[in-house]
Amino acid sequence: MTDLNDIATFVQVVRYGSFAEASRRMGIPANTLSRRVQLLEAQLGIRLMQRSTRHLALTSAGEVFLERCGGAVDGLIDASQELQAVNQEPSGLVRVAAPADFFDFFSMDWLTEFLATYPKVRLDFVLSDGRADLIAERIDVAFRGGILEDSGLFARKVVDAGTDGLVASPAYIAQRGAPALLQDLEKHDCLVFSHPSGKATWRVTEPNGTESEIQVTGRFGGNTAQSLRKAALAGLGIALLPSTLTKRDLRAGLLVPVLPTYHRLGHGVSLVYPSRRYLPLAVSRFIELVVQKMEATEELPADTTTARSPAR
Repeated sequence: MTDLNDIATFVQVVRYGSFAEASRRMGIPANTLSRRVQLLEAQLGIRLMQRSTRHLALTSAGEVFLERCGGAVDGLIDASQELQAVNQEPSGLVRVAAPADFFDFFSMDWLTEFLATYPKVRLDFVLSDGRADLIAERIDVAFRGGILEDSGLFARKVVDAGTDGLVASPAYIAQRGAPALLQDLEKHDCLVFSHPSGKATWRVTEPNGTESEIQVTGRFGGNTAQSLRKAALAGLGIALLPSTLTKRDLRAGLLVPVLPTYHRLGHGVSLVYPSRRYLPLAVSRFIELVVQKMEATEELPADTTTARSPAR
């Protein structure tokens, strides 16, 4: 008779994407997991996957078997986790990938509260504007902005898409004058995402829905929205930035709108993780914290996709 534990092992290994990752999350040696899958294949008389330590690919038979068995195994695991969560205390390491300037927006007080609530949890933040490989880098959850690629990761949006607007400091406008037309931007110093040429193409939309495109240049570039904001505050030029990032500066008069009839649709921010199932309790509690805090505060972490940098 086929061992149901071997079927569950097969499903979990597939969900995690590799024997190595399944081993890390399940606390079972990779060679043990491989042996269980081999026993299952021997019992069924068919190969379910082509595999190595780091990667695997399902055969056509494996895909059919996963489709038939996956839902049932998921249901059993969900039921077990719900019962365990009643008396279980979150513990262990949670690795989080986020943009380099993440803590310019995300309050450390939130993490202080979280760690005080769950004293057995450790947080490890990996901050970079590169795109993390969640499996290879053992990342539990990542903040990503922009249009998400269909990578098989589960995503939960925590910041809705906003709009980007053109802004500059009053000092810059006083010195250089305010552009009256979109084409006037060609004569101005514009703050652009880092590129060796110092050039960028801005695509913006008018209220009537007409889309326009303008190539701009500048003498200052940066690879994060925050760096461009600070350059704008310093009077170095005109920037195209998300409203969530500039609203306080605009209210305080530190920045002023430029060509306010033009805007660019921004992108929201999502939390991504390898699977919504089999999440360690500490990870799910961290996700709950992020969602709760971002929904409760007006000043959300700025759209971390901008300035069109590769968010993690």
